[in-house]
Amino acid sequence: MLRRLNKVLPELILGIILYGIVLQLAGVWFVSDKLRYSSGLWIGIALACFMAIHMAVVIQDAVSIDSGQGKLIAQNMIRYIAVVAVFFCMMYFKLGNLFSAFLGVMGLKAAAYAQPFIHKMIFKLRGREEDI
Repeated sequence: MLRRLNKVLPELILGIILYGIVLQLAGVWFVSDKLRYSSGLWIGIALACFMAIHMAVVIQDAVSIDSGQGKLIAQNMIRYIAVVAVFFCMMYFKLGNLFSAFLGVMGLKAAAYAQPFIHKMIFKLRGREEDI
Protein backbone atom coordinates (compact mmCIF):
# COMPACT_ATOMS: atom_id res chain seq x y z
CA MET A 1 0.00 0.00 0.00
CA LEU A 2 2.78 2.42 0.87
CA ARG A 3 4.55 1.79 -2.44
CA ARG A 4 1.36 2.65 -4.35
CA LEU A 5 1.23 5.97 -2.53
CA ASN A 6 4.87 6.89 -3.09
CA LYS A 7 7.71 4.83 -4.55
CA VAL A 8 10.25 5.70 -1.85
CA LEU A 9 7.88 5.81 1.15
CA PRO A 10 8.60 2.22 2.33
CA GLU A 11 12.32 2.94 2.24
CA LEU A 12 11.74 6.16 4.21
CA ILE A 13 9.72 4.28 6.84
CA LEU A 14 12.46 1.62 7.01
CA GLY A 15 15.03 4.38 7.55
CA ILE A 16 12.96 5.89 10.37
CA ILE A 17 12.66 2.50 12.08
CA LEU A 18 16.39 1.74 11.66
CA TYR A 19 17.16 5.17 13.13
CA GLY A 20 14.91 4.33 16.08
CA ILE A 21 16.65 1.01 16.65
CA VAL A 22 20.08 2.69 16.61
CA LEU A 23 18.95 5.37 19.08
CA GLN A 24 17.32 2.74 21.28
CA LEU A 25 20.45 0.61 21.44
CA ALA A 26 22.81 3.54 21.89
CA GLY A 27 20.78 5.76 24.19
CA VAL A 28 19.33 3.30 26.65
CA TRP A 29 22.77 2.84 28.24
CA PHE A 30 23.12 6.53 29.15
CA VAL A 31 19.77 7.33 30.79
CA SER A 32 18.54 6.54 34.28
CA ASP A 33 14.84 6.19 33.40
CA LYS A 34 15.01 3.64 30.59
CA LEU A 35 11.23 3.12 30.33
CA ARG A 36 10.45 6.80 29.77
CA TYR A 37 13.35 7.15 27.34
CA SER A 38 12.16 4.16 25.30
CA SER A 39 8.50 5.11 25.33
CA GLY A 40 9.28 8.70 24.34
CA LEU A 41 11.59 7.55 21.58
CA TRP A 42 9.07 5.15 20.05
CA ILE A 43 6.26 7.69 20.32
CA GLY A 44 8.52 10.04 18.36
CA ILE A 45 9.31 7.33 15.82
CA ALA A 46 5.59 6.65 15.38
CA LEU A 47 5.01 10.38 14.87
CA ALA A 48 7.79 10.49 12.27
CA CYS A 49 6.16 7.59 10.40
CA PHE A 50 2.77 9.33 10.59
CA MET A 51 4.32 12.55 9.27
CA ALA A 52 5.98 10.73 6.37
CA ILE A 53 2.74 9.02 5.35
CA HIS A 54 0.75 12.24 5.75
CA MET A 55 3.25 14.16 3.62
CA ALA A 56 3.05 11.50 0.91
CA VAL A 57 -0.76 11.71 0.91
CA VAL A 58 -0.71 15.51 0.74
CA ILE A 59 1.84 15.51 -2.07
CA GLN A 60 -0.19 12.93 -3.99
CA ASP A 61 -3.34 15.05 -3.59
CA ALA A 62 -1.47 18.19 -4.66
CA VAL A 63 -0.15 16.51 -7.79
CA SER A 64 -3.33 14.70 -8.82
CA ILE A 65 -5.87 17.37 -7.95
CA ASP A 66 -5.50 21.06 -8.62
CA SER A 67 -5.44 21.99 -4.94
CA GLY A 68 -4.56 25.48 -3.91
CA GLN A 69 -1.60 26.56 -1.88
CA GLY A 70 -3.90 27.29 1.06
CA LYS A 71 -4.87 23.63 1.34
CA LEU A 72 -1.23 22.57 1.35
CA ILE A 73 -0.42 25.08 4.08
CA ALA A 74 -3.44 23.93 6.11
CA GLN A 75 -2.37 20.28 5.85
CA ASN A 76 1.14 21.23 6.93
CA MET A 77 -0.25 23.09 9.95
CA ILE A 78 -2.48 20.14 10.86
CA ARG A 79 0.55 17.84 10.82
CA TYR A 80 2.57 20.07 13.15
CA ILE A 81 -0.39 20.75 15.45
CA ALA A 82 -0.83 16.98 15.79
CA VAL A 83 2.83 16.63 16.81
CA VAL A 84 2.54 19.44 19.36
CA ALA A 85 -0.70 17.92 20.72
CA VAL A 86 0.98 14.53 21.17
CA PHE A 87 3.90 16.23 22.93
CA PHE A 88 1.51 18.03 25.30
CA CYS A 89 -0.31 14.76 26.04
CA MET A 90 3.03 13.10 26.74
CA MET A 91 3.95 15.92 29.10
CA TYR A 92 0.56 15.99 30.85
CA PHE A 93 0.23 12.22 31.34
CA LYS A 94 4.01 11.67 31.80
CA LEU A 95 4.06 9.07 29.02
CA GLY A 96 7.69 9.44 28.03
CA ASN A 97 10.73 11.62 27.77
CA LEU A 98 10.03 14.65 25.56
CA PHE A 99 13.65 14.95 24.46
CA SER A 100 13.76 11.36 23.26
CA ALA A 101 10.40 11.89 21.52
CA PHE A 102 11.90 14.89 19.75
CA LEU A 103 14.88 12.75 18.74
CA GLY A 104 12.41 10.20 17.38
CA VAL A 105 10.61 12.82 15.30
CA MET A 106 13.97 13.91 13.92
CA GLY A 107 14.19 10.39 12.53
CA LEU A 108 12.18 11.71 9.60
CA LYS A 109 15.04 14.06 8.73
CA ALA A 110 17.71 11.40 9.23
CA ALA A 111 15.77 8.89 7.12
CA ALA A 112 15.27 11.44 4.35
CA TYR A 113 19.03 11.95 4.13
CA ALA A 114 19.74 8.21 4.39
CA GLN A 115 17.06 7.10 1.88
CA PRO A 116 19.37 7.04 -1.19
CA PHE A 117 21.83 4.85 0.71
CA ILE A 118 19.04 2.56 1.94
CA HIS A 119 17.75 2.31 -1.63
CA LYS A 120 21.17 1.27 -2.93
CA MET A 121 21.61 -1.21 -0.09
CA ILE A 122 18.23 -2.85 -0.73
CA PHE A 123 18.91 -3.31 -4.42
CA LYS A 124 22.42 -4.64 -3.80
CA LEU A 125 20.94 -7.18 -1.38
CA ARG A 126 18.45 -8.19 -4.06
CA GLY A 127 21.30 -8.62 -6.52
CA ARG A 128 20.39 -5.89 -8.96
CA GLU A 129 20.97 -2.19 -9.48
CA GLU A 130 18.21 0.30 -10.12
CA ASP A 131 18.08 4.08 -10.12
CA ILE A 132 15.82 5.95 -7.75
